[in-house]
Amino acid sequence: MSELPLSVVVPVFNEQDNIAPLIGEITSALRGLVAFEIVYVDDASRDRTAEVLKAQKATVPELRVIQHEQQSGQSTAIRTGVKAARGTWIGMLDGDGQNDPADLAKLWREHLASTPAIKLFAGWRTTRRDTFSKRISSKVANAVRSRLLRDATPDTGCGLKLFERETFLDLPYFNHMHRYLPALVMRAGWQVKSVPVQHRARTTGVSKYGMWNRLWVGLADLRGVAWLIRRSKRTAAREL
Repeated sequence: MSELPLSVVVPVFNEQDNIAPLIGEITSALRGLVAFEIVYVDDASRDRTAEVLKAQKATVPELRVIQHEQQSGQSTAIRTGVKAARGTWIGMLDGDGQNDPADLAKLWREHLASTPAIKLFAGWRTTRRDTFSKRISSKVANAVRSRLLRDATPDTGCGLKLFERETFLDLPYFNHMHRYLPALVMRAGWQVKSVPVQHRARTTGVSKYGMWNRLWVGLADLRGVAWLIRRSKRTAAREL
């Protein structure tokens, strides 16, 4: 399998109206900057998502589409996309259109100008375009997570990220792991850099997450990630 510098992975579930506009923005942002592919992972959508993606493949040569046979969640969809990707680096963004694809180019330039020790560039939504309840729940979650995990990242919930494929696949996998990538990458001995990015209001479709389904699962995940960090052990090695 030939390698590319960059694969853009987009997990989606019931996002039929956001697909074509977002793909257009991704290609506009990256063509001429870096060789890339776009890997959409349809998490067994029940609307016309698969149909729209098939139509887009006919006109967008960079596009690849993978479909789950059963709904498995965002973390699994991301991992499916990363495993299938041909890129050395993975750009990731949500499929709802709230992340600005122009910021993928910004993260790529940050990567090119940075030390190789930084394996994750995390988007930081300095201005949120969400409902009041989502902003409050996110603020509380970030504060609790930062205090417990000490991951030095102001916004782990931002779907816009750039990371090395090999580093990601070496991390422990579990459901909802995508929310803890900074802590997991730091646990592996690498550095993380937060980069201010844009955030946009959702214009079509409905959010798949609410305050309560994030909160209770998040508390259990936090305890698990904290345990992983406490039990980690790293050592340098060299071949003789």
